Amino acid sequence: MAGTVVRLHVTFILLLVGIGVLFFMSGGAAVAAGALVFTAALFTCVLLHEFGHVFAARAFGIRTPDITLLPIGGIARLEKMPERPWQELVVAIAGPMVNIVIAGLLLLGLGWPSLIDPMIDFTSPIGLLQRLMVINIWLVIFNMIPAFPMDGGRVFRALLAMRMPYVKATSIAAFVGQAFAGLGALVALVWFHPLLFIVAIFIFLAARGESEAVQTREALREFTLNDAMMTSFQTLPLDATFGHAAEALLAGPQHDFPILDASGSLVGLLTRAALIEGLHKHGPSHPVEPVIVRGIPPVYPATPLRSAFELLRASPFEVLPVLDARGTAIVGLLTAENVGELVLLRDAFAQWNESPPAPGR
Repeated sequence: MAGTVVRLHVTFILLLVGIGVLFFMSGGAAVAAGALVFTAALFTCVLLHEFGHVFAARAFGIRTPDITLLPIGGIARLEKMPERPWQELVVAIAGPMVNIVIAGLLLLGLGWPSLIDPMIDFTSPIGLLQRLMVINIWLVIFNMIPAFPMDGGRVFRALLAMRMPYVKATSIAAFVGQAFAGLGALVALVWFHPLLFIVAIFIFLAARGESEAVQTREALREFTLNDAMMTSFQTLPLDATFGHAAEALLAGPQHDFPILDASGSLVGLLTRAALIEGLHKHGPSHPVEPVIVRGIPPVYPATPLRSAFELLRASPFEVLPVLDARGTAIVGLLTAENVGELVLLRDAFAQWNESPPAPGR
């Protein structure tokens, strides 16, 4: 949709089934149908919320490869984070603004009394719209809690980053987010609310992950791909079969294989998932060419490692092929494991006032 892939996580389908069964057993077919329609309408609002982020990011030249809908909400995966705090503030606030607009339009149509009606019932169209209006208001309140990965956490980080270094702002925002998550988990245990407990754990882990990712990106600022790329790797020819690829997969730790044509130029990438699926579908004697992933963004040894790492995180693949300066031959591979090892080695070598070895030199 609008250039962004929209995915439904399998647990979202299970949620719909569970809601349908639960409300059917408690109120019959009409109530179950109303509950499913309301759930679909609610997640349509969630999807519109995520597209608020998408179009705001697009205004700053940032692509959003996909949006994933989960039972606890939606996640828009940005190609990279905005460079300037005020841009992140705009992108973060755009999602809740969509919910404010939806709630405002419903309020204009239904009138103020509907906001405080205690008998909200989604088995009728008016009742469904009333409940949808109220839930959009709650979505704004919930999303503006200053905790990652909610929008309020990013707004809080952006406001802090206007007055202090980005890494420090992220650390403070992550700490606040984890504090909120801990409080939420405690409340969930007291009230015995499993869903709230799951959300609290998710927030806690997301806050920690965001802090670690920002610290890693900052640590990579001084490096290029030449410092981190893996130079010992295996390639496969364009006419390789699934059987040959399977042998290469079993022969070493490499999971994804660059595919080269007869002249040695990069054609694409054979991922482990595509290899296994193709082996089941076509058999070991069939060429791998039909499942090769093509059009992978090129990166070069002189590419700043921070930029390449952001590209890798935004990519659906686990590896990026590194081409030579002329863009004709492959000279290395970049994986998240390479980046993590470089950061660890950098810290270890720094104790002795030395730099870690660069594999590309």
